[in-house]
Amino acid sequence: MTVKEAQYKKILRDYEIKRDLANRRLKAKQEEVYAKIPRIAEIDRILSQTGIEVSRLVLQQPEKVDELIKSLEQRNLDLVIEKAELLYINGYDKDYLEPSYHCYDCKDTGYIENSPCHCFKQALIDVAYDQSNLKDILSVENFENFNFDYYSDEIHPQANISPKENIKNIYSHCIRFVDEFDTTFSNMIFYGDPGLGKTFLCNCIAKDLLDRGKTVLYLTAFQLFKLFEKERFRKEESEDSKAYLDAIFTVDLLIIDDLGTEFNTALTGAELFNCLNARLLDRKPTIISTNLSPNDWQKQYSERIISRVFGNYKALKFIGTDIRILKKYN
Repeated sequence: MTVKEAQYKKILRDYEIKRDLANRRLKAKQEEVYAKIPRIAEIDRILSQTGIEVSRLVLQQPEKVDELIKSLEQRNLDLVIEKAELLYINGYDKDYLEPSYHCYDCKDTGYIENSPCHCFKQALIDVAYDQSNLKDILSVENFENFNFDYYSDEIHPQANISPKENIKNIYSHCIRFVDEFDTTFSNMIFYGDPGLGKTFLCNCIAKDLLDRGKTVLYLTAFQLFKLFEKERFRKEESEDSKAYLDAIFTVDLLIIDDLGTEFNTALTGAELFNCLNARLLDRKPTIISTNLSPNDWQKQYSERIISRVFGNYKALKFIGTDIRILKKYN
């Protein structure tokens, strides 16, 4: 068994544990309530036998089946209302006897109609983050730890603004991006020289959105095109690889770091366009980080890619001195 297969099986096992825990908690609640309110135990027994009753009616009185089923539905509705009233009168919430799931969309199965649930996709991403130590990075590289002191107060000769004022504007835009994520569709491209905080701010945004329960996929350009290459040549058919390819198009936020460092061909260009265009059409936000200037893009990418990016992304230019050098000599 490969490491990836082991990770995949562990995720499925984790879902099984969650379901088992939910079932045990529900059983304990049922035993508690049934002992205190026997009528609820009787109601649940009657409701659980509805399927058997319908089957019997179909066999015994087929000519009246529609009428009888409507009668059963009304009876069940009355019983559900009675159950809710009994729970309320005795100090319980109306949903006290409902299963408690981590994900109500898939009921902790990981799948919805044979397709991976968003929580399953995020579980695969989380495993990758654990393997790459990205979670450790996010514990350090977050909005709370962003240090403006690495940016100069002096006006940048080409930007007519100081690097500190510029980064504060970018920082504020990133905060708004997170706060308005559910209500405003937007994309961003960070560009500028290396070492100016582009990746750091990508990580800040990733952490805040992950903490809010959003699905976030962070990939370097190399990792992104490696996945496309595997799909193109069918080098890997594992479930997690398929899920990653699907996640590129479906996660709440896709972050592509260091775009422009990949080996560019007509194929990679087409794959990049398809990825960005599909996410735009589905209104799925994307953040791109690159060392390329807008002029450099014209040398490396097609007009339709440039049009998609600079026509639909908020372009934020980073200026200043390489922070890694400042840290090294200060």
